[in-house]
Amino acid sequence: MTGEMPDWVGHRAAVLPTHPAVVTPERAVTYAELDKLAGEVGAALLERGVAAGDRVALLALNSLEFAVAVHGITRIGAILVPLNARLTPQELAWQLGDSGSRTLLFHAPTRGAALLAATEGGLPFTSLLSLDDPPVAGEAISAVAHSDDDAHSIIYTSGTTGRPKGAILTYSNFWNSAAASAFNMGVLPNDRWLACLPLFHVGGLSVLLRSAIYGTTAVIHGGFDETAVNRALRHEGVSLLSVVPTMLQRMLDADDAPYPPSLRGVLVGGGPVTREILERALARGLPVLQTYGLSEAASQVTTLSLADTAAHAGSAGKPLVCTQLRIDAEPGQPGEILVSGPTVTPGYFGNPEATARTIQDGWLHTGDIGRLDEDGFLYVLDRRDDLIVSGGENVYPAEVEAVLLQHPLILAAAVVGLPDERWGQVVAAAVVVRPGFDAGEATVWLRERVAGYKVPRRFVTVDTLPATASGKVQRHLARTMFI
Repeated sequence: MTGEMPDWVGHRAAVLPTHPAVVTPERAVTYAELDKLAGEVGAALLERGVAAGDRVALLALNSLEFAVAVHGITRIGAILVPLNARLTPQELAWQLGDSGSRTLLFHAPTRGAALLAATEGGLPFTSLLSLDDPPVAGEAISAVAHSDDDAHSIIYTSGTTGRPKGAILTYSNFWNSAAASAFNMGVLPNDRWLACLPLFHVGGLSVLLRSAIYGTTAVIHGGFDETAVNRALRHEGVSLLSVVPTMLQRMLDADDAPYPPSLRGVLVGGGPVTREILERALARGLPVLQTYGLSEAASQVTTLSLADTAAHAGSAGKPLVCTQLRIDAEPGQPGEILVSGPTVTPGYFGNPEATARTIQDGWLHTGDIGRLDEDGFLYVLDRRDDLIVSGGENVYPAEVEAVLLQHPLILAAAVVGLPDERWGQVVAAAVVVRPGFDAGEATVWLRERVAGYKVPRRFVTVDTLPATASGKVQRHLARTMFI
């Protein structure tokens, strides 16, 4: 699709004004109501001097306020910068500065972090705007058309160098992602897609945007609670769900009741689903669709259909429509996963070097390792080299190592992921230290500098770390130090 496309919420408000747009445990709003609320946020931003093309950061938990802010920011052509609410104020401040955000939107639960991040990042307090009571000048802003190649969002995703990179995602990226998903799973007028993943991640944000594009309903939970999710699937009409493997396991462990046939699909990403969990899910009526995706491709790249589940258990399936995928290796051998197509980011904001390294000849070099079987099904073998996936959150070892090395008693560090039944993986650190090092003190020190899910649950002190001749730490060997 090229040219212009209408504002998604504005269009749905015109043709489906009374259809439920967003449902939370506290409130449900129609498309007409969502359109008005988004217009009010747009007016408040214009009052603060925000213009089309400006970056507007959003620090909010899963909520109606988050949804309203997303559509209000884009209503005036500004660019959404969703911030991970689990980051420290120092980490948030860096992203505010890197994105050049003009304004920071927040609501009550994140007020303290927003104020600290703004102070740390040098953002004037006049640039802060509360979503709980946004000041509005005059009437709400009406919907306008957007160019399909305009930037919609900048999604921060970490890399092996430890510094996050802001992947630009356009209206066209999200539109084509929604279309590909629709071709894969279909769309029903009364679909209700449950978002219990964080909306500041691309997987959660995609649920919100696809629902607006389709004119269906986004059901937003404040976070993942297996009991609440099971209740929504059985008694609240939810037909689609996106989770990570550990969430799926917790849903199954919560009770023994079956799931209704109204549940059309459970997309599971962020790692493979074990055969044991898959068999339990299918036996209980959970239509599990294993998937592979990443921020730089606006979420989904491949998805395994239910028809192929038995024969290709463990696979992430085949590419969605209009997406091309290949492995940078000989046929049948493991290699880097390369992706091309209309969902792929045009690049990283303000980082042409990273863009040039990652996108070459039209192919996105994901850094993930996988293989294709003889039937063309993708098997993901490693997530971004040494990536740790803990409870659905990505932890990049280099980022944690860089902070650990700031500790006055740590001389060298290797961060790895260890298997964990509840979280999938937990963070662990092998460290070379000076006399007087205390793991408990280091944990407290680290919690002030990185998000809690990045803090190592285990430390082991060693005399030296395994390294190559060039001095690069070999994390796969460091992992054996915890056995």
